[in-house]
Amino acid sequence: MEQGYADVHDPVMRDRIVELLRPSLDHEGAIFVDATLGLGGHAAAILRACPAARLIGIDRDLDAHAVARERLGDLNRRATLFHAVYDELPQILHNIGISSVDAVLMDLGLSSLQIDRTERGFAYSVDAPLDMRMNAVDGPTAADVVNTYAPGRLLRILRRFGEEKFAERIVSSIVTERASEPFTHSGRLVEVISAAVPAAGRRSGGHPAKRTFQALRIEVNRELEALAAAVPAAIEALTVGGRVAVLSYHSLEDRLVKQTFAALATDRAPRTMPVVPPHLRAELRLLTRGAERPDAEEIATNPRAASARLRVAERTREES
Repeated sequence: MEQGYADVHDPVMRDRIVELLRPSLDHEGAIFVDATLGLGGHAAAILRACPAARLIGIDRDLDAHAVARERLGDLNRRATLFHAVYDELPQILHNIGISSVDAVLMDLGLSSLQIDRTERGFAYSVDAPLDMRMNAVDGPTAADVVNTYAPGRLLRILRRFGEEKFAERIVSSIVTERASEPFTHSGRLVEVISAAVPAAGRRSGGHPAKRTFQALRIEVNRELEALAAAVPAAIEALTVGGRVAVLSYHSLEDRLVKQTFAALATDRAPRTMPVVPPHLRAELRLLTRGAERPDAEEIATNPRAASARLRVAERTREES
């Protein structure tokens, strides 16, 4: 395990998340699910603020489990960790005989562990094997995607998951280059992408490989597919009065969370109905106005927080 991670990583919007989730966890027997445990920073803060709460921690990255265990320290006696993806929450709860929980957190960003360990291949700023798997023990790698996907499929991924306006040029270059030699490392892929993007495009919008790498990471880890299942599952797992918080880092994630929350925070009765029957009332109450963002002070100390968006909701009734 890398030294120092348990000491230095400050989780994004930690204090605000504790403030918003604490009311649902401040009672004996409360259960908190950190569905993206990462380095354990949010989980440790919640457990310290809520001494009666127990933690169910979920993460697909076994390296993160080791760091989180160290960070939790004596809080481990109130924690149970699972090596899984967050959309497996219903199965996990069923297997351990828990019917409902009091709070769920999903922090959808990459952990410092994943970004800083260059051999994981997430960063386009260093040359490393094209891996990008959050669960590094199985599943296809980014190299598999780049080298084997049909051009049309690659194009759809870059347009949908990366919102890349130069997707057609990038895919054309990738297909040409892989025909002579398969891609194995990020450095060569970055060079091909950069050469495919027009000069004007390279001067604005950040690194020219940023959107392609985002698209590949989302595809490799089926991130949006998992999120689309995980958010409703988390809400369904909540007891009435329970709260769910989601930290997203790009518009695709945030849009999905926003739409899911909005649909369940709206009465389903026709507008002409003078009184809304209980079974048609909203299932959620939104606790954040739109998406909250980190303040300037946090962004200054942790630039990776700059794109974070936080949405929190409370369950007001069970599904009819």
